[in-house]
Amino acid sequence: MWFRLSLMALWLAGWLMVGIAGRAAAAPPKIYIVTDLEGASGVYKFAQSYGKDSPLGQKALEYLMGDIAAVVRGLRDAGAGEIIVYDGHGVRTLVPHLMEPGAKYVTSERGAKHPSDPPDSYFMWGLDESYAGLVFVGLHAMMGTPDGVLNHTRDSVRRSRYWYNGVESGELAQGAAYAGHYGVPPIMVTGDEATCREARKFFGDSCVTVAVKKGLAREAAVLYPFAETRQALYEGAKRAVAVIPQCKPYTLQLPIQAKKQHLLSEGPDKKPRLVTEEGTIPDALHIFDF
Repeated sequence: MWFRLSLMALWLAGWLMVGIAGRAAAAPPKIYIVTDLEGASGVYKFAQSYGKDSPLGQKALEYLMGDIAAVVRGLRDAGAGEIIVYDGHGVRTLVPHLMEPGAKYVTSERGAKHPSDPPDSYFMWGLDESYAGLVFVGLHAMMGTPDGVLNHTRDSVRRSRYWYNGVESGELAQGAAYAGHYGVPPIMVTGDEATCREARKFFGDSCVTVAVKKGLAREAAVLYPFAETRQALYEGAKRAVAVIPQCKPYTLQLPIQAKKQHLLSEGPDKKPRLVTEEGTIPDALHIFDF
């Protein structure tokens, strides 16, 4: 009798453990969204990227919020749980009255860095190992991409360029490497066709890409109607949740051997000269310090 009761107890305990594990596995995935402005639907010239400081910029913010809303709806309809939207453009591009329900929105400021810095620095606030996927909305191609609309890397005026372990990289790779420190994979990228091509190069074909325009030059593009881009963004976001198991974190071999180039204007004539710097970055959390 004792032996039979023990077997029954083990059997019940086993089913209880299976049930707990099943419920844990079914927990809705948490998604972290990083936004930029240059890659939003309808944006194709730098005058639009100045945010609320100009009429063109104000309209561009509305365009971006429409893109974000479509992505948030797609993620939610695909079963996503908590969603954070982080303003990666750094000039307060979020418009409160246009925020789509179902997400939390985090403002930022220029110079924000990683969590180990002083309290006023909060780059990609709240990101940690609990997130299942990283989504980039409104991104642009790296500096020097011929068909990349508004292409640049961190500084469009100084035309900065960056290399990590010998590979030239743009803001997509930088942000993904930061998230890769926490094991969070990029699952979706939106922007122009050049940005999507760059995403596939760095993250592989499993990452969902949605092109909302086609670049012709740095400030020229073939634009698509918003009704079409927003539908594509919505459907892309739904696919992104489904491909989470196939996507891998983007990581760099440590320590990172880094190089950057930018134009520096000096002297009375302000004639620009090309400056090159090299250094070592200990881990991806410090990638924006260099």
